[in-house]
Amino acid sequence: MPNEFIISQLPSNKILLEGKEYDFYSGTSYLGMNQDEDFKSLLIEGMNRYGMSFGSSRNGNLQLDIYDQAEEKMARWVGAEKALTVSSGMLAGQVVAQYLKTQNTTFFYAPSSHSANFHEPNISLPKISFEVWASNICQEIFEQNAPHSVIVCNSCDALKLSLYHFVWTSQLPQNQTITLVIDDSHGLGITGENGSGILKQITVNENVKLVVVSSLHKAMGIAGGVVFADKDFIHTLRNTAFFASCSPIAPAYLYAYMYTDEIYERNQQKLRANIQRFSSQLSDSQSLFNFIENYPVYYSLQDELYDFLFQKGIFIYSFAYPIKTGKPNTRIVLSSWHTASQIDYLVAKVKEFNGV
Repeated sequence: MPNEFIISQLPSNKILLEGKEYDFYSGTSYLGMNQDEDFKSLLIEGMNRYGMSFGSSRNGNLQLDIYDQAEEKMARWVGAEKALTVSSGMLAGQVVAQYLKTQNTTFFYAPSSHSANFHEPNISLPKISFEVWASNICQEIFEQNAPHSVIVCNSCDALKLSLYHFVWTSQLPQNQTITLVIDDSHGLGITGENGSGILKQITVNENVKLVVVSSLHKAMGIAGGVVFADKDFIHTLRNTAFFASCSPIAPAYLYAYMYTDEIYERNQQKLRANIQRFSSQLSDSQSLFNFIENYPVYYSLQDELYDFLFQKGIFIYSFAYPIKTGKPNTRIVLSSWHTASQIDYLVAKVKEFNGV
């Protein structure tokens, strides 16, 4: 198990550990937004205008305009009727799950579904591959014939890097009430058209309500979460006690978001270039990794890679998740903040590890 380190600065493409500098390939800041100077400037502008936080219910009798403005922009971007922001990705999942729990529903969870979307603690997830689960779920929903079925899954396997396919969503029974909840926390900002994520890629019949939830904290660099759905569903969520009792995203982040189109586009281009540079040079060392084309994460079963790269001044992701006592999950995570020379050095050391 890799050692745990404590640092006193926010990571970027480098970190300082015990007086030594390391290239940093971990975390989930895929677009490098938490260290982007232009984004920081916009965030400071937002703080000057709206303060550090807004500790009030979104349903109070005094509301800030920036929430509706940002939500309308997000909804247009991903192709949803409406969006609803909350203070974390976990809360985005929970505001949906806790509402659906009250609607005489039967839940069906895909393998590796994120706990943010559990309607109760300690859900037992299927111990099969997503592909096998997907091939069976339509028949399972048909046979259960529940009054209201809720299907919960992730948009991809961002831990072990497996691309999920969603042909099955258009084949669900058409004579039942179904809600499909997809967690796109590791896709929003970097996958889909202009980083708009999974929603535009999903086809469902009229009887299926599509809900996409996501953290905004990862690629987007916004300390919060979001729910995308039709306007009636979002209106219902807004009027739940669960939502009303939660403090919202700090409005300064949403102010910054309103002016970041060019920043996101620039950083998406940098990230795509880094992915291409890394992947194109791997050659015989590609067998070390599971990876998805044009996705910035590379998973390896060889946990020894962590120690080897650490000795070479490279710090990668390697720890057990979500249960701390489990097997380490060893991954290289690329970001837009990495330089071409860093990518080249990383490739050289990966090849050295692989004896190439």
